[in-house]
Amino acid sequence: MSDRLAVKKTYKLFINGQFPRSESGRTFPVHGHNVSRGSRKDLREAVVAARKAQPGWQKATAYLRGQILYRVAEVLETRKAAFQEELQWLTGASAANARREVEKSIDRLVWYAGWSDKYPQVFGSVNPVAAPYFNFTLPEPIGVVGVIAPEEAPLLGLVSKLAPIIISGNTVVALASEAAPCTAISFAEVLATSDVPAGVVNILTGSKSEFIPVLAKHMDINAIDYSGQDAATIQLLQQEAAFTVKRILIRETPNDRAWWDDRVAQSPYWITEATEMKTAWHPIGL
Repeated sequence: MSDRLAVKKTYKLFINGQFPRSESGRTFPVHGHNVSRGSRKDLREAVVAARKAQPGWQKATAYLRGQILYRVAEVLETRKAAFQEELQWLTGASAANARREVEKSIDRLVWYAGWSDKYPQVFGSVNPVAAPYFNFTLPEPIGVVGVIAPEEAPLLGLVSKLAPIIISGNTVVALASEAAPCTAISFAEVLATSDVPAGVVNILTGSKSEFIPVLAKHMDINAIDYSGQDAATIQLLQQEAAFTVKRILIRETPNDRAWWDDRVAQSPYWITEATEMKTAWHPIGL
């Protein structure tokens, strides 16, 4: 029998590339582990970090953003066994299903990494105009996007939401699954060691009912992506968006096992939905 005391992990927040405890000092238990319960101030700090990081991330080349997302997949691959074990005790999934969720998350990261330098060509255009000008339309990032991750598939659901949003140059403040938040913070450790610049992705754990009203009202968030089926939350987001002129993306599907279905849970349109189409004119012959 070992005489060592078990060193239980405390799951902290992920803000600006660091892992602070909540400024409120609050935690909540999840299967015997302490998880930080973020506060409104933590959320505001995360928005500041995301806003600061956004211009630099947008200016990075599409090739570099794709390489960094691919690096995230590489590092997650090296930690596959640890994530599988964590998903098993966190969600009660079988070993086979937990392994499948991790592997599908890796594959999804690689899939979106491949789109990084292709979606502008597919969705942009050179427009015909009856004048001596070139007329180009290209997608550009919205800015800072709040992501409300689904409650099911705590790793795959979060990865499926983050990847298409950041690959186009947006930065993110994400609310992890409330029921199974630990994997989101473990994934943040992967981000922190994968060349993702500080502030590009910020992840908060805690009470969604406490976070969502603040997220919806925040004037420095440009869009919110919600995955879930709670009617009250959807109504709240839509009402607040009218006051703060946010883009609101509501996804009631996929849910449950549909997150494993590539036909409904990944799409290049998920990239363009987090962008704005900008048109530029250039005179011919000058």
